[in-house]
Amino acid sequence: MRLGVLDVGSNTVHLLVVDARAGGAPIPAFSHKTELRLTELLDRDGRIDAEGADRLVGFVGHTLQDAEDKGAEEMVAFATSAIRDAVNGDEVLARVRKETGVPLQVLSGEDEARLTFLAVRRWYGWSSGRLLVLDIGGGSFEVASGSDEEPDVAYSLPLGAGRLTRDHLAGEPPSDDDVRALRRHVRTTFAREVGRVSRFGLPDRAVGTSKTFRSLARLTGAAASAEGPYVRRTLRHDDLVQLLPKLAGMTPGERAALPGVSAGRSGQLLAGAVLADAAMDLLGLDEVEICPWALREGVILRRLDQLA
Repeated sequence: MRLGVLDVGSNTVHLLVVDARAGGAPIPAFSHKTELRLTELLDRDGRIDAEGADRLVGFVGHTLQDAEDKGAEEMVAFATSAIRDAVNGDEVLARVRKETGVPLQVLSGEDEARLTFLAVRRWYGWSSGRLLVLDIGGGSFEVASGSDEEPDVAYSLPLGAGRLTRDHLAGEPPSDDDVRALRRHVRTTFAREVGRVSRFGLPDRAVGTSKTFRSLARLTGAAASAEGPYVRRTLRHDDLVQLLPKLAGMTPGERAALPGVSAGRSGQLLAGAVLADAAMDLLGLDEVEICPWALREGVILRRLDQLA
């Protein structure tokens, strides 16, 4: 079947149309995304402002038409932390449904972690043993670990790269004091929960998903995306530690000129790097492998499992 998947994330809204069948890998047929950066469109009360709601409704309407034009038989639409955490998230969802007919399902943070873990497990297979999966989003940070398709532990923390940048990094480039305070906040927050996965010991394979991990891996020598999804890519902690001071001393515009860094994500990259460093350090990981599949693929796979 041809399936449309609409992912309303904290940074981007992404439509992916795939040819999918039970027991087979979903094959991308069409992709379109826009950077709404909903986490940056929250007012002081934590509400998505009128501009953000208007832009979201408009894009969802366009993507519905795109999916129909590409022959999608079904649309699966979901939203993550930006809608989940917004004070008026329910109002925005109701407006999207009323004006476009698209019912957006809000995933919990644990659901995000579990579905991302499913995608990573299917990508690497059973021979990978115990997996540890880290996913840095715009609004939240997901962690999952386990030896089966369902993780033993899965949770989400409010440590997304966009959220951290908005709340802690004001300058361009930020001051040393702001970077130090961010580092302290990230490490103390994650340290409260790190035992939930560290008690299992080191995993057989540690994996990073998301644009942040891909960009950091590219900046430390991993292959470019043009070389395809089957090239093994890793991010070594030692290399990340050396990269951090460089990123901290750059403006977003200067980071955007680096290989593998988009202009839309350049402002968040430093916060994402601080978080990746903290997670790898506190979990004792020398490296993480970069998986091309993540939450969207997990949503697709779960839907195919339901149809089988």
